[in-house]
Amino acid sequence: MTQNRYIDTRGLCESPVPFTEAVVNGLADGGGLYVPEHLPHFTLDEILELADLSYAERAARIYRAFDIDLPADSIQALMGEAYGENFDDEDICPITSLDANTHVLELWHGPTSAFKDMALQCLPRFFSASAEALREQGAIDHDFLILVATSGDTGKAALEGFKDQDGVRIGVMYPHGGVSDIQYKQMATQAGQNVHVWAVRGNFDDCQSAAKAVFGDAAFNDELMATRKIALSSANSINWGRLLPQVVYYVSSYAVLAGSGKIEPGEHIDVCVPTGNFGNILAAWYAKQIGTPIDMLLCASNENRVLADFINTGTYDISEREFVLTPSPSMDILVSSNLERQLFELAGRDGTAIRTWMEDLREKRSFRIDENTFSKLRADFSADSIDSAACFAAIKEVFEHHNYLLDPHTAVAYQAAQGLRGENPVLIASTAHWAKFGENVYRALNDIEPGGALPADIAALSGCELNDLIATETGLDYIPANLANLDETEIRFTDIIDSAPADVEQAVEEFLDQR
Repeated sequence: MTQNRYIDTRGLCESPVPFTEAVVNGLADGGGLYVPEHLPHFTLDEILELADLSYAERAARIYRAFDIDLPADSIQALMGEAYGENFDDEDICPITSLDANTHVLELWHGPTSAFKDMALQCLPRFFSASAEALREQGAIDHDFLILVATSGDTGKAALEGFKDQDGVRIGVMYPHGGVSDIQYKQMATQAGQNVHVWAVRGNFDDCQSAAKAVFGDAAFNDELMATRKIALSSANSINWGRLLPQVVYYVSSYAVLAGSGKIEPGEHIDVCVPTGNFGNILAAWYAKQIGTPIDMLLCASNENRVLADFINTGTYDISEREFVLTPSPSMDILVSSNLERQLFELAGRDGTAIRTWMEDLREKRSFRIDENTFSKLRADFSADSIDSAACFAAIKEVFEHHNYLLDPHTAVAYQAAQGLRGENPVLIASTAHWAKFGENVYRALNDIEPGGALPADIAALSGCELNDLIATETGLDYIPANLANLDETEIRFTDIIDSAPADVEQAVEEFLDQR
């Protein structure tokens, strides 16, 4: 079996590792992120042929092209489990066309109604298969703790994907008060004997920084291995096993658009993505590199516009930038972890440059890329920032003109696409079902300003009750069962912790002591 091996973005790994090791490690030694040593290439005909396959078959074919070190029949079986009846649409991620040139890729038909399911129904299965393969080879003899920082959606999707998996436990941290009522209840009610959830005092960046610090604490990691035979790993988008499933849906979507006659075979499209941690839009860039006819990547930021500013200036600066809580909380991020992978690729895979930029970001809270890298960035990306009022206006406009409800993240992308698009058809990544953010959807539809007080009778409703009201008033009555039944589900997790790494490590120890 041929193997595509994985290198790290900071050039500190002694030798490349196979896919199985990259997935179970999550983060490379020295803090770098894994990327494949070689990218496959699909011809246009090979991409178009995908339209005749099921989604699971498309995913398996793309994975096999990356020459991962698992048997082909295992890859096919794992994809069949990942993309089946756990999704509420047989197309897995169907495409709704608002007009002839504006297409919405619905990535939220999985068990938690967010785009993270597209990767997190896949990653846990491949993680377990990879760990088992490494155990059979004698490469490892330990279990794993998946430690996740979430701005809202990754946490629930990771919990759902890893619950009751053998040899794995999972702990999730989210910003206390920084997620929607629905997102909170989805995590706090999570079933499973191997799961735990913590609210963290602070914002998402505090959660993410704490997780990175724990991963980087050699003494703590050594103690976990020595006393518990447990290694830390990640289900955040820093894990290549999270990113590759996202590459799949962009390649697949092009095949579907062409196969259904919505675009001409070979016609280029632009892709617009609501962007926070940069993984979703990076996946579209990789899809372009392996042969998908994608032209421009449109990066949609909310009022936390660090990525839009970076793409437009070449300077990444959070030194004096205020963290803004917006109606699109999964994008409320100032430190975008996956940008490191993108810069590594655009800078000619120069690990020294990446180490310098990441050190500047850590120490100075800013860095500036060189002119050549900036020129390459601008050749592939354009970007805009959408404020909360414009986000709400987009939700109402699309409902009134197309009888279609966008969640606030997708609304940011829709609005950005209107200003950034050229002549190409645009594929907009829709990242969540509207009912995950019903309170702000209600505000948008009823001309209540962002953050404005709801009428007393509306404010008294639970998130589920408010969603029922919106569904009745709009006539769009489909609410996924996983969202509709939350009020009847017992709250299991109420812990609130500080974001200091020592506090997180203590919480992890207490969780591990429970079993």
